[in-house]
Amino acid sequence: MMERNCTISISDPTLRDGNHAVGHQLDVEQIAAYCRAADAAGVSIVEVGHGNGLGASSLLVGEAKTPDSIALEVARKNLTKSKLGIHVIPGFATIERDLKPALGMGVDVVRVAAHCSEADICERHISFSRGQGVEVWGCLMMSHMISPVFLLEQARKMESYGAEGVVFMDSSGHFLPEDVRKRVELLVSELSIAVGFHAHNNLGLAIANSIAAAEAGATLLDGCARGFGAGAGNTQLEVLVAVLERLGYRTGIDLYKILDAGDLAEQILMQKIPSITSVSVVSGTAGVFSGFMRPVSRIAKEFDVDPRDLFFELGRCKIVAGQEDMILEVAKELALQAAKGGK
Repeated sequence: MMERNCTISISDPTLRDGNHAVGHQLDVEQIAAYCRAADAAGVSIVEVGHGNGLGASSLLVGEAKTPDSIALEVARKNLTKSKLGIHVIPGFATIERDLKPALGMGVDVVRVAAHCSEADICERHISFSRGQGVEVWGCLMMSHMISPVFLLEQARKMESYGAEGVVFMDSSGHFLPEDVRKRVELLVSELSIAVGFHAHNNLGLAIANSIAAAEAGATLLDGCARGFGAGAGNTQLEVLVAVLERLGYRTGIDLYKILDAGDLAEQILMQKIPSITSVSVVSGTAGVFSGFMRPVSRIAKEFDVDPRDLFFELGRCKIVAGQEDMILEVAKELALQAAKGGK
């Protein structure tokens, strides 16, 4: 394949999105070991923290085994070439309590995230972070829930706040390649900042969707070792690097060493390798946040309802991350309907 005149930066949220898959229980030794492996491979950005980002550890969305301050301290010590990144959702993370201390610990990249239609809540966090001289990206989660034109409108807000790039996130693994291509082409043509893409693999399309994003002009892609992430997992990092290499893109990542990092992640981070289960397919089809896989499975069993029915109903309710309490309410309603139907 002929060399392309294009470099793709890779952001690796294995130690952040992957935390969803293990109930946010990654420990110090796991964080240190994976940081060393990713750093040796030449990964551009290594994202660390609770699955829902900085300051999110709580009874509602899950308590982290390793507090933010310790996780970032350990990561900083073990990253010499790779940038240290964090995921920040206003509401979970405050500037004074969470963001200032994190920046003081040497964070290089701040990704400020909001539901796809709520970019305005990010203004203070983006502006503050830019003022501290770090690299700042805006992230629009659950981006399948709005039209490409509305997505552009929200991205423009993040650009106006000072974001140096915008990542749109397929948080439920719902997109098809053409969906991704249309959105990237529109954002690239209308914004003056970089565009990135974050995929989930519920429908088995994370690699295809990521390549569609690159072909349409995205210059940053997310990928996790072995796909380690919420639900059916994320774009599998080592596969993404190999495919990009075959297509002639430059990533700056050593293929053998990122393969080694994937092997290490499988051995020390994962309770099981992410796979596309029947429920994952329904989650992606229904357009429900992949991080709900664990609570939906647990609550469906508790109320003796089909988790597939629960996912489709959550999709009809347009539930988003942070509304975990709604899973219980919807399950109760399904159980009540089933009881009435059985009489």
